[in-house]
Amino acid sequence: MPSFLWDCWPSLEIRAVLCAMGCIQSIGGKARVFREGITVIDVKASIDPIPTSIDESSSVVLRYRTPHFRASAQVVMPPIPKKETWIVGWIQACSHMEFYNQYGEQGMSSWELPDLQEGKIEAISDSDGVNYPWYGNTTETCTIVGPTKRDSKFIISMNDNFYPSVTWAVPVSESNVAKLTNIYRDQSFTTWLVATNTSTNDMIILQTLHWRMQLSIEVNPNRPLGQRARLREPIAQDQPKILSKNEPIPPSALVKPNANDAQVLMWRPKYGQPLVVIPPKHR
Repeated sequence: MPSFLWDCWPSLEIRAVLCAMGCIQSIGGKARVFREGITVIDVKASIDPIPTSIDESSSVVLRYRTPHFRASAQVVMPPIPKKETWIVGWIQACSHMEFYNQYGEQGMSSWELPDLQEGKIEAISDSDGVNYPWYGNTTETCTIVGPTKRDSKFIISMNDNFYPSVTWAVPVSESNVAKLTNIYRDQSFTTWLVATNTSTNDMIILQTLHWRMQLSIEVNPNRPLGQRARLREPIAQDQPKILSKNEPIPPSALVKPNANDAQVLMWRPKYGQPLVVIPPKHR
């Protein structure tokens, strides 16, 4: 979800504070020139240095909001002599997902990506589900239509975080009694800065990032609403890694389905057979 403040880039004061805390990973000052003369002047990536927030205002669901992953790049596209179109932007894929909600001794619900879990694909697209393969089409991409006579200089940015709802009660039960005892989540992503010639389908990988979001929430369902949940380690997230050597993009990261459409919610009881609670939108 795009952030206006980040797209306009933080003030020097905010950047100074974050840099002092070691929260902005940057390759600023190391301009890199790629094929077609495309130049990447600066790439920045960070995860906000704040803990996940927990919201117990609902008697039906627990909500939590993780800190944002943010990435930004300054790119210079040289003059385009021909009548062709280039798109420069962010492509993201999920390479690992564990997302369990434990309900005491009764069992757990689990959001799963079957093809990824079974090793059929290396990663799954994390596109917005519309603008494949791009993460989005506002601040996340820039389109340059040729011919152009001078350099095109621009900043493209993206951000991502989790804001789900987890039922207090067992999701396959008609009871409204709170049974939730633990939430565990561990997801890994690869994010690429890419330039694509839409006329030739030529794709140039400009930068590769790795980042991970880990979460553990302990819940005591017997306590009053508003006093049940407690965030456990890690309180602060590991910062993203800007790779010195680019990685190729798996074909599955460029096509449908995206992670949101492919995921399935399972109920896995301690005894008995697993049950599909919410089927995938795309099989």
